[in-house]
Parts: sequence; structure tokens; C-alpha cells
Amino acid sequence: MSSPTGPASGLPVRMPRPRQAGRHRRPEPLAAPEGAPALVLAVPGTPSAATRSLAEEVVSIARSELPGLDARIGYLDGDDEFPSLQSVLAHAAEERTARFEQARAAGSDVSEPDGPVGIVVPLLAGPDNALLRRIRQAVMESRVAAELTDVLGPHPLLAEALHVRLSEAGLARADRARLFTVATAADGIVLATVGGEEAVQAAGITGMLLAARLAVPVMAAALDEEGSIAAIAEQLRGSGSQQLALAPYLIGPELDAGLLDAAAKEAGCSAAEALGPYPAIGKLALAQYTTALGIAPPQTQGAPAF
Repeated sequence: MSSPTGPASGLPVRMPRPRQAGRHRRPEPLAAPEGAPALVLAVPGTPSAATRSLAEEVVSIARSELPGLDARIGYLDGDDEFPSLQSVLAHAAEERTARFEQARAAGSDVSEPDGPVGIVVPLLAGPDNALLRRIRQAVMESRVAAELTDVLGPHPLLAEALHVRLSEAGLARADRARLFTVATAADGIVLATVGGEEAVQAAGITGMLLAARLAVPVMAAALDEEGSIAAIAEQLRGSGSQQLALAPYLIGPELDAGLLDAAAKEAGCSAAEALGPYPAIGKLALAQYTTALGIAPPQTQGAPAF
């Protein structure tokens, strides 16, 4: 039984391990620099409870990877319940000014803060120029110094996420290292995205990584272009694939309701879920933030086969 001052006599006391010296020393854990700008996740689409839950999970993952991170959520179509991107940036600027004035009033010798108030990371797997224009416009309208990063893909971790979503739907083997089959596994994948030809080309890069994981052909198509999904499905069938699957190269909020189901029905195949708050999404959002700051991000390269 423990006493008020420590363990009872005879019980071992856990002591901190001394830091290992030399080149095998463990690196110091990465933490957000003091006074660093906020990571502001720009969420497209119509706000909802589900969208908020997804965005909160993404920023939670980012915070767990970088202790001390100031991460916020701004909605492209915000309202009284869901704060707009402009209002989130403006609030971050007000808080930074208040901290500076408080420090100066306390007699601290501090310089007036400069640099961006926030690093805006679009919650998009691929380049949707229409949405990116709106995000850029919202940043300008905030009249706050902020930096807008690239979208999250293409990246090997997104290929991993697509693989997981397909396996969850019973459309791919969960582990290619084990010698078992799934009766419903697809022998051809239509990778669905939105945002036009540029988005399709970007999705195709991740699609090549997915094809290497699954050892089946993967072709990208645009959900927002009429007939595109069906045309790619026919092309895959023409090359020998018989059992197709639709894999959304989309996180979720940017996807119009019913669009995925309609495309799957048109192509005559089953569909996996959107990427959602898969851990890779939070890690890639953080990687865009740390790259913008010029600091080393947590490890995001080389998603391993599983």
C-alpha cells in the first residue's frame, strides 16, 4: 500500500531512464514551436454533424502527432452553428494580438508578431479547382495573413487508405501477404474523384500505387462528369476485368449526397466508403502544415504493405 509520500517500503520505485548518448540516442519528441500559427482545416461541402465529427477526428489525429498544435476547423459554407473559414481566421488573429498586448502590458520585451496567423489546409484528397478557388477567396475575405497549402494527395498513405476501405467493403483482400482469397474481391477498380481532368490525373498517381498493392488494374474517373465512371468501367471490362469496384478518392464532405450511389449503379458495381477520418488524413494534413512552416514533420513516407 502506498503512503502519502510514495510507494510502501519494499516496492520498486520506477525511475526515469537516463538519456541514451551517441548516435543511437532517441530523438527528442517533436512539438509545435511556441507562437506557431494555427493549423486551420478548411472543410468543403454542406456542414453537418457527421462532417463536424469527421473534421474533429482529423484534427485530433494531427494534435496527437504534434503536441502543442493549435488546430482549428473552418467551414467553407459556415453558418451560426458551424464557424466559417473567414471567422476562424479572424478569431485566431484577434487572439494573437491579445496575447502580444498582454505580454507587453506585463513588461515582457516581445516583438510584434509577424508571419501568417494560420496555415490553411484544404480537406481535399485531390485538386478540385472550383473548391480551391472558393477557399482562396475565403482566406482573402478574412483580411488575415494566412498561407494556403496544397491538397493532401497524391500520396502512398492515401493508397493504403483506399485499400483499407475496399477491404472493409469485402472488395479486396485485407492482407496480401496471407494466402487467402475474398470471394467478392474486385479484379478491377474504378477510382472516383471530383474536380475535372486535373483531379483525375492526380488520382491516377495514387491509383498506380493502389494497383501495385492489389495487383489489379486501377483507373481513375470523374464522378462529376456525366458518363465518365461508366466509360472507365467499360474500358476495364474490355481489358478482361469482370468484377469491378468503385473506390472514392474523396474524404467525404466534398461529395454530393447520392452521387456515389448513382455512379456505382450506372457502372454496375459495388462501392467502398469514402476515405473519411482515416488516420492518414490527419497525418497528411499535419505534413502540409509542417512543410509550410519549414519544420520536420512526423514520419509520413512509405506506407507499408499490410
